[in-house]
Amino acid sequence: MKAGRAAIPRSLRDEALVLKSLGLAKPLIARMGARALLNGTSIEQELLADGSIEEAAYYEALARRVGLTFLKAIPEEQVFDYRHLDAQLTRPTSIRVHAPGQPQITVIAPEAGHIGQLIERLERMPGLRRSLAIAPLSLIRDAVWKVGAERRVRATVGALFEDQPQHSARLVVTGRQGFWGGILLSAGVALLLGSPFVSAVALHLALSLLYCASLTIRLGALLHGNRKRRRRRRRLPVPMATEAELPVYTVMVALYREAGIVRQLVDALQRLDWPRTRLDIMLVCEADDSETLDALRALKLGRQFSIVEVPPMQPRTKPKALSYALNGARGDYVVIYDAEDRPDPGQLREACERFRRVRPDVACLQAPLVITNARESWISGLFSLEYAALFRRLLPILARYRLPLPLGGTSNHFRIGALRHVGAWDPYNVTEDADLGIRLHRCGYRSATIDKPTFEDAPVTASVWIGQRTRWYKGWLQTWLVVMRRPRRAVADMGLGSFVTFQLLVGGMLISALAHPLIVVFLTSSAFAMLNPPSAAMDPLARLLFAIDLFNVFGTYAVVIALGANALTSAEKKALGRRWLAVPLYWMMTSFSAWRAVVELRARPFFWEKTPHTPRAELTAAQHSSTSGTRPDHGTAPPGIPT
Repeated sequence: MKAGRAAIPRSLRDEALVLKSLGLAKPLIARMGARALLNGTSIEQELLADGSIEEAAYYEALARRVGLTFLKAIPEEQVFDYRHLDAQLTRPTSIRVHAPGQPQITVIAPEAGHIGQLIERLERMPGLRRSLAIAPLSLIRDAVWKVGAERRVRATVGALFEDQPQHSARLVVTGRQGFWGGILLSAGVALLLGSPFVSAVALHLALSLLYCASLTIRLGALLHGNRKRRRRRRRLPVPMATEAELPVYTVMVALYREAGIVRQLVDALQRLDWPRTRLDIMLVCEADDSETLDALRALKLGRQFSIVEVPPMQPRTKPKALSYALNGARGDYVVIYDAEDRPDPGQLREACERFRRVRPDVACLQAPLVITNARESWISGLFSLEYAALFRRLLPILARYRLPLPLGGTSNHFRIGALRHVGAWDPYNVTEDADLGIRLHRCGYRSATIDKPTFEDAPVTASVWIGQRTRWYKGWLQTWLVVMRRPRRAVADMGLGSFVTFQLLVGGMLISALAHPLIVVFLTSSAFAMLNPPSAAMDPLARLLFAIDLFNVFGTYAVVIALGANALTSAEKKALGRRWLAVPLYWMMTSFSAWRAVVELRARPFFWEKTPHTPRAELTAAQHSSTSGTRPDHGTAPPGIPT
């Protein structure tokens, strides 16, 4: 049934007439009007998002239409940096400019639908023309970013430490922790000197039991089965969002020395199944990373993209860059991706639907990360096995029982209000994802998982892998130390079950990685002693330690392989091949990285070791199948749009 002229909002009809007066083609106006009706936006928004007309040319035409000066540039030194200037980052409408020796000018980016009112106002007050000028909306936003940059980055670096110091990793070890740590260390040395054998056995037994405890959570995940992946989620009576009801979604990507991969990244982000007019894609770069900035500016980026330059200031970390950019995020939801990520195009829609259906205290949704280069080396192969176990088995089970999730560093979808409420990312924590997942839980929020994946590549060389893993372990150490500043407060915040889970996940992982080579040495020496006669029979305590350590080491290998293999697809198992046989070597590399992290935590706690990325020559078959669909172009104009 055809809709009549009355079905078209008056605002769209008026807007179409204004655009026609600017000389825009009638079919173009009609096509954009159809999209505006579908998406609940304006013709102007659809026109600029589509890229059919350059933003500067459009606003220059508006300036001619109303008889105002058009500015092609806004000198940042002439812009007032007042208290509420940052509001113009999320909704830029106007800024004040004052050139030396000239009267103050208010620079505006008017909307086509309000041009009629602006013309009437100028006719009533002709003198107003001398104090108004028009500039592109993006130019106004860029000027605001530059004017408040130094103030904003200082606030970003200090915000969490000043507002919520109990959650900040800026202090590696507090005075209280140093005091009790010194007492425990002194007591241990005294016991070791007084009774070295008993002390060594007690320490060995304690480490072995802690190692065993940390293994139980992954063993439990293995025995739990894969029911969560197959069971039908209980659907709440919430209808699917229509196109017009979709909120603005912010996509943030922190980039540093990534000039070679930006084209692949932009291509992947352009495939996201979300209306362009409701996409806010922020490419966050260090201001002195000229190579990456030049590569981005060389691309023809759509209006949904913006480049945010972070002023150079210590610490030079990804979480600092993300927290800085959050000042300008316009979405109701925000998702974080890495430079090499290729997210499933439907991931935003799944996350939005899930947010609409879950309880309001679910503040974060973690998408699974899928490694696509398992064939390239034994390291990337085992990395894929590890990620499959973590993102497809362990995290969904933790989410099901409302336990704390140590988030992955990418593909985290947040309710932006909750993210800001907890203080966003800690600029001083180099594993900001795990820290934020635990902090959300402590503040009363929960995290859950979704199904549509993000594809990415794993390191293929030992040097790159060790550098990345060292940073991760250093950040996990920071996170553990932050939580353990006041253990009783942490138990009160998290609940006893979640606190124990945190200790098994993070504390146990640290203990097992650090203790692993020591336990392997003990097992090897004990085995040689038993195999080389004459050998005395082992005493019961030694046999107990040997049995526990044997279970710990080989149980770890078996659980890691079984948990990961159970989550891999047939194609992924084929790509992995027999590389799982190298799991013992992989674990020794893990231990080396953990010990290296302990040293770095003392020497340079906030150093961010960059992981280099290279573009993929071609997408895998799995990616092709998931990204082959494109958004339909919702066609011709409905009746009533003036043409």
